[in-house]
Amino acid sequence: MALPAAKPPDGATLFKQQCAVCHTTSLSEPMRQGPPLVKVVGRPAGKIDGFRYSDSLARAEFAWDEARLDAWLTNPQAVIPGVVMAYRQAKPETRAAIITYLKELN
Repeated sequence: MALPAAKPPDGATLFKQQCAVCHTTSLSEPMRQGPPLVKVVGRPAGKIDGFRYSDSLARAEFAWDEARLDAWLTNPQAVIPGVVMAYRQAKPETRAAIITYLKELN
């Protein structure tokens, strides 16, 4: 008997489980340890009003895109040395699901 196909990871659920402790998806909610991630795709890194970024992230000179977010979720310190985000996600399918969810928030 064949096993049913695995259900792909749901980005919204993964975000709630792994990211929502530190990040919101709304500008109206109080800021948490990390900045709000609504409309993060295309947004300049380290540049949202009202959030105090680490010096290294505040000096970043790029906008978030899928490739940058994927690298960031894999290893934030490899993207910008000196950042304080400790989260890392080794599974490409989990990163892809979270990034797809973030794109839907744009």
